[in-house]
Amino acid sequence: MACFVAPTVAAIIATAVRKKVSLKYHFDWLLLMLWGGVIVLVVDHLASGELILRFPFLTRSLSDIVPEIIKVGIPMTIAIFSAWIIMVFLSLKIKKPKNNLLTNH
Repeated sequence: MACFVAPTVAAIIATAVRKKVSLKYHFDWLLLMLWGGVIVLVVDHLASGELILRFPFLTRSLSDIVPEIIKVGIPMTIAIFSAWIIMVFLSLKIKKPKNNLLTNH
């Protein structure tokens, strides 16, 4: 139910430090994956009634929320970071072909 909390915190922190990260690391990819995942999870939780638009917002007690963040939210956030690291690694290793369309006949 509260699995979106971990990627939300990661997305907020990543957004705050984005200007300090070199463009070659495609940090925008990470931000898109984090914020996109957060949006999808919030919509899903709203649709299922696990998240409400009035205080206390979450429909379960804190004792139910913390284990879910640890068991689901953190592994999900690690998976997002892992996918981004693999994507950046591959983008740095793949050589970009030169655009020689006019010279190659």
